[in-house]
Amino acid sequence: MNLWLRLPVVLMLPVVLVLAAAGCTSGGSAGAGWTPVWSEDFDGPAGSGLSKEDWIYSTGTGYPGGAAQWGTGQLEASTDSTGNVRLDGDGHLAIVPLRTGAGVGAWTSGRVETKRTDFAAPEGGKVRIEAVLRQPDVTGPEAAGYWAAFWALGEPARAVGSTNWPHIGEWDVMEAANGHDSVWQTVHCGEPVGGPCGEPTGIGSGEQACAGCRSDFHTYAIEFDRSVKPEQLRWYVDDKNTFTVAADKVDAATWEQANHHGFFVILNVAIGGSFPAAFGGGPTPATKPGVPMLVDRVAVLRSAS
Repeated sequence: MNLWLRLPVVLMLPVVLVLAAAGCTSGGSAGAGWTPVWSEDFDGPAGSGLSKEDWIYSTGTGYPGGAAQWGTGQLEASTDSTGNVRLDGDGHLAIVPLRTGAGVGAWTSGRVETKRTDFAAPEGGKVRIEAVLRQPDVTGPEAAGYWAAFWALGEPARAVGSTNWPHIGEWDVMEAANGHDSVWQTVHCGEPVGGPCGEPTGIGSGEQACAGCRSDFHTYAIEFDRSVKPEQLRWYVDDKNTFTVAADKVDAATWEQANHHGFFVILNVAIGGSFPAAFGGGPTPATKPGVPMLVDRVAVLRSAS
């Protein structure tokens, strides 16, 4: 879910494994050696909002001073209303896009960020960011324009409205568009156009089959591993390694600027924009409002080695 207009994601790297097993239930965290850093289980009364001690609601259509429409051409206005962002009373966060006009109309939705920005891999160690979630359970014409995402931005973005994107790094852990039974995983870095990371597309997995990801909860994760040489970013679906990018894919300065700092986590559901447009089109009068992305848990873990 980057902050500039995107082109269709193409497979630009050999992947270690492209696999998302059908029928998987939500997986667990990584195994031994990991220390919990922070987590959110979304417990609370139905209809209540998020704790503002831990979460920031990003509202409107862009960061103050940043790119309009979040830089992607998406249509919705993000709000802090419990109509768009609420706990469901069953231990889930629901992010709900709503149409506010007739036909294609205008839309509202939700975009929330962790207040903490210090989720980083120590030198010689690893960090893992994971979420257990269910993609919006909508498909076909009713799903046109849906764009759900679980991702992270580099800490230096927070102070300047992400006007330093993509130099400061973006990790797209899970993107889903237009009700496809699939997932996309991407790292953004380098220059806004072209450069070593091929922006604005970034270095991506391409579309990967993800059977059951609309109907069931699955665990999506990224690990930044600084204990190996070259360093690696590794993506997982239900603890299966689905995509890997090594540091020697780009020059050392680009890699360091994009990854050697803290990150903050973002959860959102957009409507329209360049990404859905590239994979089937944007919203139409048939697009169904009110179908949430449900998030069961978000967690950050760290390993010293």
